Amino acid sequence: MVYIILKIVLSASLIVAIAEVAKRSSFMGGLLASLPLISILAMIWIYTETKDVEKISQLSMSIFWLVIPSLTLFATLPLLLKKGLNFYLSLGIAALITIMAYYAMIWVLGKIGIEL
Repeated sequence: MVYIILKIVLSASLIVAIAEVAKRSSFMGGLLASLPLISILAMIWIYTETKDVEKISQLSMSIFWLVIPSLTLFATLPLLLKKGLNFYLSLGIAALITIMAYYAMIWVLGKIGIEL
């Protein structure tokens, strides 16, 4: 139980730290947020608990393929905000577009024989 609490606190602390840094510098916040810190932590947690490098390998490949559609959020959100849409509406639309991009990526990968 202590281990789970440690994982939660460490993971949440990273998110809070990035948000705090981003208040002072959008560049530094963006740099920290773009680092795959959560992915690295997840890999460490999985390896620590299972020692299963195949699981780590599969997770890494899934992350690779799914980062691509996630970029749609970062492209559409600023465009919607610049058009004057409300933040939450813009975020919701960008999230929906991103979800559609995920489905499209999974469909395309399935067509070419890559299963996540």
